[in-house]
Amino acid sequence: MESLLNIPKGSALWAWGILFFAALGTYAWRGLGVMLSGRIKQDSPLFGWITCVTYAMVAALVVRIIVLPVGVLAETPMAYRLIATGSALAIMVSKKNGLVPAISIGTLLMIVLGWLDPLSSP
Repeated sequence: MESLLNIPKGSALWAWGILFFAALGTYAWRGLGVMLSGRIKQDSPLFGWITCVTYAMVAALVVRIIVLPVGVLAETPMAYRLIATGSALAIMVSKKNGLVPAISIGTLLMIVLGWLDPLSSP
């Protein structure tokens, strides 16, 4: 895209135009969601399917982060990641409102395991 409505690409007006179109795309979908939200029945099969797909996508992303991490997390051993994740998952399943304790324990375990790692160099 050489130019936006014949506006030079390096100008400030170009940046504002890109920001405007990005905001227009974002808020158009949000507005449509607000308009349709009163008509959607939460117990409908379509809504149940959307919920299942959403949970599946989140689960797939979590598994990808654990199995194929990038950055600093890639430097931690797979066993540490699995221990922290398994512990957090066990706490979350065992408690009714266990999300915050699960995240806290998982994070603390990753910190402690990384700190106590005999392979890490100071």
